[in-house]
Amino acid sequence: MNAVENKTMPLVFLMINIFIAMLGIGLIIPVLPEYLKAFNAGGQAAGYMIAAFGLTQFIFSPIAGEWSDKYGRKIMIVTGMGLFTISNLVFAMADQIWLLYLSRLIGGVGAAAMIPSMMAYIADVTSVEKRGKGLGLLGAAMSLGFVIGPGIGGFLAEFGIRAPFYVSAGVAALALIGSLIFLPESLSKEKQLATRQVRVKRESIFKQFVLSFKAPYFILLLLIFALTFGLANFEAIFPLFVDAKYGYTVRDIAILITIGALIGALVQALLIGKLIQLFGEKLLIHVTFVLSAACLVLMLLSGNFWFVLIVTMLFFTLTSIMRPAINTLLSKMAGEEQGYVAGMNNAYMSLGNIFGPAVAGTLYEIHLNLPYAFGAIVLVISFFLSAVWGRKKYADAPVDLQKS
Repeated sequence: MNAVENKTMPLVFLMINIFIAMLGIGLIIPVLPEYLKAFNAGGQAAGYMIAAFGLTQFIFSPIAGEWSDKYGRKIMIVTGMGLFTISNLVFAMADQIWLLYLSRLIGGVGAAAMIPSMMAYIADVTSVEKRGKGLGLLGAAMSLGFVIGPGIGGFLAEFGIRAPFYVSAGVAALALIGSLIFLPESLSKEKQLATRQVRVKRESIFKQFVLSFKAPYFILLLLIFALTFGLANFEAIFPLFVDAKYGYTVRDIAILITIGALIGALVQALLIGKLIQLFGEKLLIHVTFVLSAACLVLMLLSGNFWFVLIVTMLFFTLTSIMRPAINTLLSKMAGEEQGYVAGMNNAYMSLGNIFGPAVAGTLYEIHLNLPYAFGAIVLVISFFLSAVWGRKKYADAPVDLQKS
């Protein structure tokens, strides 16, 4: 077992880094429409920028994951945070719209470098039994950063429309320096060298993606996509939906999102490890997919504030359980390729982040109920894939996985 396993400081730095990354993404949301007006750009440009971030994140995630196996987790985490710092600086200082696109492309590469390496780091420094808790804490920091980001962005915008980006860049730079100094490497030099000496050349990202269809863990990657698609689908049109359908105010929406996501983050931080030990990953995955789909349907039934608050809390809680459960099972099946599989995990997640908001926005223009109805269908189909097709995949897995 690695020497860093019994230390909490490495996990704390990982949580700080992912929190800052997600915070930087979230704080852009409330100021982006106003910011784009200075460039005579609007919603279409904003959509393309989100797609640009997701595109480079998708392309570079498997590459970065493989590099973390070969050269270590720390260098990839620090590099990702450095790219994220540069991305926000470019966005803050831009005077032409192409610089905004460049910023988002760089940010996507930074996310690709950080997230798979962090997940692999957790696998390096935890036992199989404690891995779910570690991934849950990382997921909680990720969720918390994204959720409170818009609120902080709106506050910072009072000091200038570019202020949120400068602040995000500054804090990211501090986290970079702290990680560079204090974060220990989790992967031994021997394992790095052994991986580098393997002469089997990886296929391109697109061929890797096709080959992943035949992998024993493909069903889990597909579930990561479905989860991310459903969550992004929910979050992308939530403010528009409750405003148009139920007449909610900005304050109402802020309360719903903040409380719901905070509850989800607390569940990830405090309970996910116990839930996995008590029920196992497979049962948690099946139950949370079904109940998450039910939550999306329930959102269409009533505009009562307390009802919507409870449904929102349940949805965020269920998805907060679902993600570390899938990630833990995927990590167990990854064997010695933790970085590579984590990279593919992030690639599927980035696809969900691209297509979820895009589909939600398109369906919303047709009818405001369609995004949640379609999201529920995707989650139900995912449950059946996991329960029926996944049964054979799990049965073929090692004995310890069958007991998960």
